[in-house]
Amino acid sequence: MADFDSLLGRNKHFATTQAYHALPISPRCAACVITCLDPRTDPAHLLELELGDAAVIRNAGGRVTQAVIDDLAFISYLSETVLRPGGTMLEVAVIHHNKCGTSFLADADFRRKFATRVSGDEAALAAEAVTNPMQTVQHDVELLRSSTVLPTKMIVSGHVYDVDTGLVTTVVPPSPLRTS
Repeated sequence: MADFDSLLGRNKHFATTQAYHALPISPRCAACVITCLDPRTDPAHLLELELGDAAVIRNAGGRVTQAVIDDLAFISYLSETVLRPGGTMLEVAVIHHNKCGTSFLADADFRRKFATRVSGDEAALAAEAVTNPMQTVQHDVELLRSSTVLPTKMIVSGHVYDVDTGLVTTVVPPSPLRTS
């Protein structure tokens, strides 16, 4: 608990900066980043985001799951109906990365033991592995594009972050989910 205690000390400093006051709930950059929970992939750092710039969804591998789609449906509906009616649609950037910890799910022994621990489905866990982020980010962008609960005007793109160089490469250029 000592590590979190130091973070709470940092929070006391943060609370004195007043940087969080009067921030609107709607992100300044009209952007939502979906990325991995890996501490090397913090979008605040790799995209130099400031507090309030973008909405961020993080999970293992930065994978597009049904929960992510549901979150995007909520965010977009809230934006369309309350926060920015008639305003700019959120641009969604899916960012996967090399050397992802989910790649261990490609190992049958690791996957089997983890599936036992969480009472999970091995095939579903295998599908979550990010061993080739260029492929998985394309797959996840296609999942968003095929969703019927997201607004057709939502812009989506796919990118890969290189943890060795710090560079983000666009794999799927930004475009609307569907034309109709």
